Amino acid sequence: MAMSAGGEGGGGLTNEINVTPMIDVLLVLLIIFMVIVPAQRKAVDVQLPDPNPAVATPNANSQQIVLEVQPNGTFSINKESVTKARLAGRLKEIYDPRPEKIIFIKGDPKVKYQDVIYAMDLARGAGVKVIGVPPKDAGT
Repeated sequence: MAMSAGGEGGGGLTNEINVTPMIDVLLVLLIIFMVIVPAQRKAVDVQLPDPNPAVATPNANSQQIVLEVQPNGTFSINKESVTKARLAGRLKEIYDPRPEKIIFIKGDPKVKYQDVIYAMDLARGAGVKVIGVPPKDAGT
C-alpha cells in the first residue's frame, strides 16, 4: 500500500512565485539607501539673532557695512550709491584694510532673489567672511 502526498496530479510543476529572493534584494536596496542619503545632505551654518538685543544709542558710531540691493540694478553701501559694474571693486576697497570681514545685505522686496545672491557672491569675493541678513523692519 502506497501513500500519495499531495493532490491528484502527483509531482507536477507549481506556478507560485518565490518571493524570498525579491525580499532579499529589497532589504539590500533599503540598507544602501539608508547609508547613502545621510551622506548627501548639505548643511548651512546659521547663527540666529539674540531674541533680546541691546538697543544702541542713536548717536553711536557704527562700523557696520550695510549693502542694500535696490531695484533697477543699483546697489548702495551705507547709503552711498554704487553701480553693478563698480560694486566688486568698491567692496574690495572697503574690506582690504578691515580686520572684521562682516557685511549685512538688505534686499528690496521688488528685487529678484538672484540679485541678492549676486551681491553675496561679490562680497565673498571681496574677502567677507560673515554675511548677515537683517530682519524685516517692523513697519513693513
